[in-house]
Amino acid sequence: MDHSADALRTDLMTITRFVLNEQSKHPESRGDFTILLNHIVLGCKFVCSSVNKAGLAKLIGLAGETNVQGEEQKKLDVLSNEVFIKALVSSGRTCILVSEEDEDAIIVEPSKRGKLYCVVFDPLDGSSNIDCGVSIGTIFGIYTLADVHEPTVEDVLRPGKKMVAAGYCMYGSSCTLVISTGAGVNGFTLDPSLGEFILTHPGIKIPKKGNIYSVNEGNAKHWDGPTAAYVEKCKFPEDGSSPKSLRYIGSMVADVHRTLLYGGIFLYPGDKKNPNGKLRVLYEVFPMSFLVEQAGGQSFTGKERALDLVPTKLHQRSPVFLGSYDDVEEIKGLYAAAAAAAAEGEAE
Repeated sequence: MDHSADALRTDLMTITRFVLNEQSKHPESRGDFTILLNHIVLGCKFVCSSVNKAGLAKLIGLAGETNVQGEEQKKLDVLSNEVFIKALVSSGRTCILVSEEDEDAIIVEPSKRGKLYCVVFDPLDGSSNIDCGVSIGTIFGIYTLADVHEPTVEDVLRPGKKMVAAGYCMYGSSCTLVISTGAGVNGFTLDPSLGEFILTHPGIKIPKKGNIYSVNEGNAKHWDGPTAAYVEKCKFPEDGSSPKSLRYIGSMVADVHRTLLYGGIFLYPGDKKNPNGKLRVLYEVFPMSFLVEQAGGQSFTGKERALDLVPTKLHQRSPVFLGSYDDVEEIKGLYAAAAAAAAEGEAE
């Protein structure tokens, strides 16, 4: 056994060590955020284990109405929701939770309530893809209360730019946690042998321009003019440059993760069938937009900066175009030109 090699592994930058280091930069900090994040990490580890077990059960033919012990098997999205609610409440640092799985916001009971944090989350984004082994994940965003008061839904119906942190955990060939607390983006990978998330992608910066576009082209006949024109330019560049490559997984976490690392643009536009798009503002559009901006990219709704949007409903939807700065700038130009042409037509 190579004991010297094992000794070197104790100097790894774990997510706990990383957050404690960040906490030390703020002498006034009481450690509340560190405790909250540790509970989010625990939830991610639990869901990762459940996803892996479910995947294995499907492969060996054990999945179905019952598991191997004969107990009723819960759907993974329901299980994941319960895991994160319990993890967040037990942290003692949250006051209001909003989950994709629950119609109403969860107001944490006073005996378990924290004074600071509101958490919005999608416990298992892309869960319909689990049977085919596609990467899925958890998305979350964190707000703080401006002052101590009885929490209400209004505390989370705020622009995404008011978030203090956001992240996602992707469950796939590896388990990767990507997070930003407003000072850049860092990625951590779960080491199963240690049970720890290790810093593997420090200071993620999205390329200023990419050569990949990610969109469901099956909806092309329903798109508006700017989206259709942009995708056409991706495939048939007018300047003679090479066309962009299409990469679309259909799992937002996986598609945005690739976009963050390789650059390019992820598009989920509104269309004739779904004018407001299909992605939810609070726990999909906002956290991913927060991360992309922190990595040097942009996020746009077709009308405004995504993080400037003010939601009026918990499960409100919005179109979104996010990714490399120059790529998003190009589609912003197309929407601005379309809006100017429409205004000119009305004036006539």
